[in-house]
Amino acid sequence: MATFDDLLEEAGAFGRSQKRIFSLLCFLSLFFAGSYVGIVFQGFTPDHWCRDAAAVERRRACGWSLGESRRLTAPLVNISGVLQHSSCEQYELDWNSTEPSCDLQNLHVSRLTSTACKDGWEYHYEGRNSIVTEFDLVCSDGWLVDMYQSTLNVGFLVGSFAFGYLADRFGRKMSFLMSNVINVVSGIAMAVVPDYTSILVLRAIFGFSSKGGWMATYVLLTEIVGVKYRRTVGILYQMFFSVGLLFLPLLAYFIADWRWLQVAFTAPFILFMSFYWLIPESPRWLISQKRSSKAQEIIGNMANENKRKLSTNVQSLTDEEVGTTSASLMDLVRTPNMRKHTIILMFNWFTSAVVYQGLIMRVGIAGGNIYVDFLISSLVEFPAAFLILLTIERVGRRLPFAAANIVAGVSCFATAFIPDSIFWLKTMVACIGRLGITMSFEMVVFVNTELYPTFVRNLGVSVCSTLCDIGGIVSPFLVYRLAVIWLELPLIIFGVVALIAGGLVLLLPETKGAPLPETIEDVEFPDRKKGNQEECQKMKKHLKTNEDV
Repeated sequence: MATFDDLLEEAGAFGRSQKRIFSLLCFLSLFFAGSYVGIVFQGFTPDHWCRDAAAVERRRACGWSLGESRRLTAPLVNISGVLQHSSCEQYELDWNSTEPSCDLQNLHVSRLTSTACKDGWEYHYEGRNSIVTEFDLVCSDGWLVDMYQSTLNVGFLVGSFAFGYLADRFGRKMSFLMSNVINVVSGIAMAVVPDYTSILVLRAIFGFSSKGGWMATYVLLTEIVGVKYRRTVGILYQMFFSVGLLFLPLLAYFIADWRWLQVAFTAPFILFMSFYWLIPESPRWLISQKRSSKAQEIIGNMANENKRKLSTNVQSLTDEEVGTTSASLMDLVRTPNMRKHTIILMFNWFTSAVVYQGLIMRVGIAGGNIYVDFLISSLVEFPAAFLILLTIERVGRRLPFAAANIVAGVSCFATAFIPDSIFWLKTMVACIGRLGITMSFEMVVFVNTELYPTFVRNLGVSVCSTLCDIGGIVSPFLVYRLAVIWLELPLIIFGVVALIAGGLVLLLPETKGAPLPETIEDVEFPDRKKGNQEECQKMKKHLKTNEDV
């Protein structure tokens, strides 16, 4: 009996219909970039120092520069072995009681005691307004910037589970619509609410819906194309996220206020809601819901658009994936190989998220031109997809996956110790690290699907990928808090975890050319199924030879 994949081949594995749907839905991945890493610009922390109202008046009256004013108000402190003017302390000086002199030589402030900032901060932000400058999220409140990104990842975590259920219960198309409606409401609300607590709550809701919509779209696209196109479509869909990264610095450069930037991130989702009427529901999902007539109608429309004719009816299909075994969390850890795969994949999901987000957010605190640096580092993501497509069918999965992690780890270590004076080399090595971790992030998705048996495959991917969102929650605290101690310390941490991840990948089996496991026994005794498959191939070859004779 025919399977759905056979029917899809008849209708066109990746014909005009699928290309049209892909061309519409790929824009969701493109604009997801703003939601995911917009913190680099929205949470940008400019150079700052304690504000002293009386000192500001004296500066204006005397015509002092900002640098001269800061020298007179901020004491020198040792930061990573370098003496710099403090951002969080000021000299304890009553400017109103000093003589109104503009002679800098007569103002001896270095012998004064220092105290914490009392009247807020001044920022050297050149007219740009971020959440940091609006809400004074510096010094003791600096951790609240980390929360801006962490709450997004909390939303991602909940949204992955919630929309996974909603997509299975109500369909991929309805989940896509629901996510876009929530995106518009929460995204616009976040741009107008006055207090930071409300912004964090709405940020979590925005993450909940945007990640859910991204996942529902990814699933829909892979379910309407033929088997041999699924991996390519999945990688290209992720690649549009990299395209979105290129537009992000340009957008942030011309939109100087973080609230209007949030509106720009949200506006495209209004357009996406119109796509609801232009894309079909997943026929595969409809069949699982015993709605065969609707599935037949959609497949027929796709075949017509692809200029193909169908000879198979949906009612005659058999689903070889259906079994009587139900999946449980214990299935992921009960047996030795399943347990090993689960632990290694979880760690790699965590590592990919921590290092990837960390390297992106580090661009905002590295001290260079944030727009140029972000653009350059984003450009290196494009070779990642092409390297994957070139290597996975020639070399296999395991070696490129491990090499990507190891390259990322070594690059992070090297970048940390290259002097700032050799800026071009430091930037180049950091970009190589970004390339490596991008490859790793894109590979862990389909390697995860190839290592688990059919009946527990979706559960395995869902459980392992939760570590991605947990890594996203942790990453901002690693970047911003450790950088206060030493700017390069986060890179050392990233290097360690990436090298460990690369070493662990080498313990996984190679899945190139191997049949997808159907049961836990196939995972625990892979040679048995491989041997059966080889015998089957020999038998088919023998029968074909006899027919030719």
